[in-house]
Amino acid sequence: MPKGDDGMARPSTIAKPSTITLCADDYGLTYGVSAGILEALDARRLSAVSALTNGPRWPAMGRELLRSAYDVDIGLHFNLTLGHPLSAMPKFAASGEFPRVSTVIRAAMARKLPMDEIGAEIDRQLDRFEAVLERPPDFVDGHQHVHVLPGIREALLDALEKRGLAGRTWLRDCGDWPHRIVARRAHARKAFILRGLASGFHRAATRRGFSVNDGFAGFSDFDPGRDYGAQFAAYLRARGPRHLIMCHPGHVDDDLRGLDPVTLTREQELAFLLSSRFSDMLAARGVSLARLGRSGQGSAAA
Repeated sequence: MPKGDDGMARPSTIAKPSTITLCADDYGLTYGVSAGILEALDARRLSAVSALTNGPRWPAMGRELLRSAYDVDIGLHFNLTLGHPLSAMPKFAASGEFPRVSTVIRAAMARKLPMDEIGAEIDRQLDRFEAVLERPPDFVDGHQHVHVLPGIREALLDALEKRGLAGRTWLRDCGDWPHRIVARRAHARKAFILRGLASGFHRAATRRGFSVNDGFAGFSDFDPGRDYGAQFAAYLRARGPRHLIMCHPGHVDDDLRGLDPVTLTREQELAFLLSSRFSDMLAARGVSLARLGRSGQGSAAA
C-alpha cells in the first residue's frame, strides 16, 4: 500500500465519493473572466471560486460575489507571479511587476526568497479580500500553485494562524497519490511535478489545524485543439475522498489578451460547464458538486 508523508500505510483503492468540489480559478483577473465565472455560478455549475485580489478588477467583482450570495466556497487565489504587488517589493519585484513562476520556484527551492516582503504581501492580499467580502476566505490556494512552495507555505500558514483561521479555512493541496495520477492518464508529468513541489504541504497544514483536500485534478496544457470534455472525464477518475478539481472558465476580453496566455480555452471550459454534456457526465457517474468547506455536504447541483 502507498504511504503518506506521515509514514502511515494508505489503501491503494477507496470507494469513490459521490461529491466533488469544482473550483474556478482566476476570478477577478479581468472583467471577461469574472463574468464567465458568474455565468457558471448562476447555472450552479461550480462549488468554489478562487479570487485574485491584487488587480484593479477585484473590488467591483468582489462586491458582485457579495451581492449575489452564492452558496459556494470563496477563497483567496494568492498571487506572486501575475501583475503587480499591492505595495512595493523592491527585492522580490524590483521592476514593479511580479517575476515569472520559474524564477519564484528556483528561488524558493534555494531558500533565497525575501520572506519579509512575501509575508507582507500575503497580509495585503488577505486584507483586500476581507475588506470587500467582509469575512475571511473559506480557503486559500495560489496562482500557479505558489502557495505550496517552501518558505511561502510557512509564511502563509503563519499569516492564517495569526488571524485565527486554523480550523476555519481550508487549503489546496496540489499533490495527489501516484496511483491516482497514473489512473487519470491526463497531464501526468505536470501532476507529478506539482506533487514534488507540494511534498510535505499536507502534513504542515494539518499539523497546524488546517484541513486540505484529498484528491486533486484539473491539470491542462491549455491547448484549444483538445476536447475539454474528454479531459474533464479524466479528472473524475480515481477520485479522492475530498476530491478537488480546478478549472479556468471565462470570456476572452482585451484585458486578458494583454495579460495572460490562457485565452481561448477559458471559453471552451465555460461552454462545457454550461452544457448538458457536463451535467450528463456527472449524472452518469453519480457525482454531484459540494463545498469542501462543508465536509462533503452537497450544496451545489449540476
